[in-house]
Amino acid sequence: MPGRGKPKRDIERDYPPRLFVQKLRRLADCIEQGKGFRIQIAGERISVPPAATINIEHERSASGEEIEFQLKWSLVPAAEQKRKARKGVSPRRKR
Repeated sequence: MPGRGKPKRDIERDYPPRLFVQKLRRLADCIEQGKGFRIQIAGERISVPPAATINIEHERSASGEEIEFQLKWSLVPAAEQKRKARKGVSPRRKR
């Protein structure tokens, strides 16, 4: 299970433009300042670490297109990842 015993989750939430822009501005400020970002999505508080990987994804199909702004980070502490990398052991995935 991901997130220290938390169940898997895949939620997509629609926001009115005004609220979406507010969230993007807060996120941009945190990224520029090298700070973590906290957000609540569908009742769950999420903390994004400052070292999260940031990417933009574009998908196209016959019926439409999609752009996703993504933040990704590992749930395994960085020190443990480095130690395992030195030993040649890939991080263990929790199920």
